[in-house]
Amino acid sequence: MLTIEQINQLVGNPNAEIDRIEFTEATKDTEKFSEAICAFSNDYLDHKKAGYLLIGIRKDGTLAGLKITDELQKDISSIRNNGQILPQPALSMEIFSFPQGQILVIEVLPSPHPPVRYKGKVCIRTGASKSIANEVEERRLIE
Repeated sequence: MLTIEQINQLVGNPNAEIDRIEFTEATKDTEKFSEAICAFSNDYLDHKKAGYLLIGIRKDGTLAGLKITDELQKDISSIRNNGQILPQPALSMEIFSFPQGQILVIEVLPSPHPPVRYKGKVCIRTGASKSIANEVEERRLIE
């Protein structure tokens, strides 16, 4: 899991969103969360390191002023267990509090058995964005 020092380095840095880190201020977009979790599980660039979805940070790196609810945490937990991402992802969550709001950090470990699919689609990270893997990319994940 990221440390508070690492979180402090990300906050306020619009260039911190990379292939292993995604910012969002959305709290209800389970489709977006699921695609991000699937993409981090696939570890397309083979970092062999966790990916992080940070809920509560805008794309420009500023805090969105969120209060992380139990409902949001349950929604994220249900993504892991609802059978739409297979094989199931390994993830953990932690809340970080700041005067300007809270951040929910979801740590997603790379899958030992890619490709991981969300609703049958193989999601990958290409730079700071998500995409659907093409046939060549999917084959690379299998290898």
